[in-house]
Amino acid sequence: MKNNITDIRQEPLNDGKFIQTSRLKYKQNGIEKEWEMVKAHDSVAILIYHKIKKSFVLVRQFRPAVYLHDNQDSTTELCAGIVDKDLSLKQIAIEEVEEECGYKVSEDKMTRVTSFYTSVGFAGSKQTLFYCEVDDTIKVSDGGGIDDELIEVRYLPTKDANEFILDESIAKTPGLAFAFMWWFNRS
Repeated sequence: MKNNITDIRQEPLNDGKFIQTSRLKYKQNGIEKEWEMVKAHDSVAILIYHKIKKSFVLVRQFRPAVYLHDNQDSTTELCAGIVDKDLSLKQIAIEEVEEECGYKVSEDKMTRVTSFYTSVGFAGSKQTLFYCEVDDTIKVSDGGGIDDELIEVRYLPTKDANEFILDESIAKTPGLAFAFMWWFNRS
């Protein structure tokens, strides 16, 4: 997937739909301090393992902030989504797997692994990691996301995961590395 990116411009964000910028003022041990921060939604991420292909199911998509910073065309990530609906975290994870990757996973097959904070220097939102296994019997579509998300589904053989995660030429997220570590070290 090659993106044709044109007409780039940065503008102040005054009415964000998914984030809000602010300056936090506080006292720490009697000393006045301030911090620029972003209020962002919590999220879910799902490590998906395809049992027959012996591969992780990942998504690749354009991320404007990464492109602006490093001119990377896209990032490779876990299937993920923000928590912006009145659903349980597990239900949101199930919905994201179907929308982004095309697999209909039942609730009893989606396992919560753990949660952790992301972007702690400026946002501090929480991400909850889930795990599920899939095969082609539960494939209901090609995935790709909804509306204009343009998500590419990728299969990474587990035997290539360690080399992949250390390859600095591929833009990826720390959550992906953490999920792989969990998978390879589970008992």
